[in-house]
Amino acid sequence: MNSRQTYLDWLRIFAIIGMLFFHSAMAFVAEEGWHIKNKDTSNLLLEFNFWLSRFRMPLLFFISGAVAWWIMEGKTVSSFIGLRFRRLFLPLVFGILVVVPPQIYMERLTQGFKGNFWDFYPTLFSGNVYPEGNISWHHLWFIAYLFVYDVMLAPFFGWCKRPDGKRFLQKLNWFASGLCIYWLTVPVIVLFSLYCIDYPQTHDLIHDPCYFVYWLFFLLVGYLCMANPLLLGSLEHNRRISLTLAFVSIVAINYLRWNNVEPFDTLSNWRADIRTYLYLALYPFTAWTWVFAIIGYGKRYLNKPNTTLNYLNEAAYPFYILHQTVIIVIVYYVVQTTDTIGPKFLFTSFVSLLICMLIYHTLIRPFGWMRFLFGMKPQKLSTKEPVQTKQLAEAG
Repeated sequence: MNSRQTYLDWLRIFAIIGMLFFHSAMAFVAEEGWHIKNKDTSNLLLEFNFWLSRFRMPLLFFISGAVAWWIMEGKTVSSFIGLRFRRLFLPLVFGILVVVPPQIYMERLTQGFKGNFWDFYPTLFSGNVYPEGNISWHHLWFIAYLFVYDVMLAPFFGWCKRPDGKRFLQKLNWFASGLCIYWLTVPVIVLFSLYCIDYPQTHDLIHDPCYFVYWLFFLLVGYLCMANPLLLGSLEHNRRISLTLAFVSIVAINYLRWNNVEPFDTLSNWRADIRTYLYLALYPFTAWTWVFAIIGYGKRYLNKPNTTLNYLNEAAYPFYILHQTVIIVIVYYVVQTTDTIGPKFLFTSFVSLLICMLIYHTLIRPFGWMRFLFGMKPQKLSTKEPVQTKQLAEAG
C-alpha cells in the first residue's frame, strides 16, 4: 500500500477542529453539565454536540489504530512501546501537571475559591482526584486510553508484521466482500447495548469497563483496516451505504429522543424489554456508520497532498492538548457578559482557535524542549520528512 495516506492526516485535523467547536459549545448547551456553564443555554447547540459526539472520539480512535500500523514499520515491540511512552505518556504527565490545572482553577473560582493560581496549585497534591480533589487529566483521557491500548496491543501489532500474522490478515479478506465489512461492528454493538446502562462512561480508565472495550474496538478495527488494504477499499466502495445508514440511524435516535418515546420513558419494565437494547444498539451502530462513511469519503476525495498539511499536521497534537484549557479560561469571562448565546459561542470558538495556534506557533513549535513536552518530533526530523501517515502516528 502507498505509505502516503494524507486523507488520515486531514480527517484527524478536521476531527480535532470539530472537538474545539464541541468544547466551545459545552458551556452553552442545555441539559449537559460542564466545568463552567452559562446562565442561559441552547437546545440547538445541544443537538449539534449530540450529533458530533456520536462519532468524534470513535473517529479519532479509528485513525489512531490505523496509524499504529505505520508506527510498527521497522520497529520492535519494545521500541514501539518506548516511542509511545515518549509521545503519549510524557505529554500526558505534563498535561496533568501544567495544562489541565488552569481549567480546574477557573472552575473552582466559580465555586467560591478565593486566591490566585499559585494559592490553588498546591491543592493538586491533596490526595484526592477530581471532582473531589483538584488533579485530573480532563480532556487528556484520550491520550491515557491510547497509551494503554498501544502498550496492551503492542505484541499483537508486532505479530501482524510477521509471516504468520500476515497470513491471519489475509484471512480477513472475506470482510472486504460485499457488505461484510459491517460484520466487524457486531461484537461491540452487542457489548455496548448490554452493558452501557450498568457501566456508564467515566473516562477514569479503571472504572470504565464498557467504554474501555468500546473505544478499543474502534482502534483495533482501524488497525486491521490499514493492515489489510482490501478492507479500506470496502469502506471506500460502501461509503454511500455507510452515509445512508448513518443518517437513518441518527434520525431514528432523534425521533425517539425528541418525542419522548425512548424505552426508558414508555416501557414500565424497560430493563427486561428487548426493545430497550435494540434502541441502545442504535448508538454504537450510528457511530460505526458515521466513522465508516467519513473514512470512505476521506479516502476517496482527501488523499491529496497540500502545502499547508505538514504545518497543520504537526500542530494537531499540541492543539489538542491545549484547546480545552484555552476554552475554559475564555469561557470563564465570556459567561459573565450580557451578550446572547450565539455571539458568546462564536467568540469562544474563534478566539480559542486563534490563541491555540498562536501559542503553538510562537511558544511550542520553535523550541526543542517544548516540542518534547508536547509529544512532537525534534525540529530537524520534523522539517525534513514528508507528510505521511507514519509521521502522523509518531506525533501522537
